[in-house]
Amino acid sequence: MKVIETEIDEQVVSSRWLAPIAILTIVLGMIAIAFPFFVTIASTLLFGWIFIFAGIAQIAFVLQSREEGQVVWKMILGFLYLLAGILVIINPLEGVLAFTLVLGFTIFMQGIIQVSIAFQMRWISSNWGWMLVSGMIGIIFGIFVWSTSPVSAAWLIGTLIGINLLFDGIWMFTLYSGERNVLH
Repeated sequence: MKVIETEIDEQVVSSRWLAPIAILTIVLGMIAIAFPFFVTIASTLLFGWIFIFAGIAQIAFVLQSREEGQVVWKMILGFLYLLAGILVIINPLEGVLAFTLVLGFTIFMQGIIQVSIAFQMRWISSNWGWMLVSGMIGIIFGIFVWSTSPVSAAWLIGTLIGINLLFDGIWMFTLYSGERNVLH
């Protein structure tokens, strides 16, 4: 049996998990908008811990695979991850500035991907425009994050994460509600 792309897309749209995930995403977006500074700090700390665990994993990998070669470079990479994570955890406000650049790029790329997917979904869903709007907002927010001053980074990241989550939840929910009627 051959599965074509439209069958997969219809399965995703008709998933019973789409509405609860959409609602949860909307609620998380509203919380992030209400408390942007805390979301910024929490995101930065999470980013720091991810780097710490990546560094530990890289160092453990090197110790387990010494015969593979390039041990010194792999070990340096592991220690760099570990050091970056520790520095972010020790001083998360300075980590916010670096995280702002990474987040801006991520939101920008997510927007580009969503715009691309929206144009593919236009044949399957009548509510594909919401995904397109969400993607365009992501592109604009990504550019906006890159162009803002570092002083605004503390509240900006949390606010943008919240707005991005809110619009992601909206397009997921409208996609689900519009397709629920078409598919049944």
